[in-house]
Amino acid sequence: MSYKTDYNRVQGLGRAGEGVGHFWIQRVTAMALVPLAILFLIPFANALGGGYEALVATYSQFGNALTAALFILVASWHFSIGIQVVIEDYTQGGTRLVLIVLSKFFSFVLGAAGVLAVAKILFSA
Repeated sequence: MSYKTDYNRVQGLGRAGEGVGHFWIQRVTAMALVPLAILFLIPFANALGGGYEALVATYSQFGNALTAALFILVASWHFSIGIQVVIEDYTQGGTRLVLIVLSKFFSFVLGAAGVLAVAKILFSA
């Protein structure tokens, strides 16, 4: 017995109409994080032993700063999608909505703070 309407069955949509898209966005962000993490960690690891000055010198270069900003944005987006799935699976009622809004706000603030920190290093050096 299926709970999908004929239209939703043809369109590939679930009850809410967003499950497949949500699934694919999370997979795409996960695949994007693989090269971004490598490109982020190589300069970070090279500058890690040199202290604050080495990190500022590394991320004052446009390519490294752009990679770091993209990594932070995609990672915060991926976190937001993933934590929403966990909240939807394990909470109910009004608590679910509050937690989803808080998690979206938290991931936005985390991403914005990371990008602003990288931008400050890039433009102040």
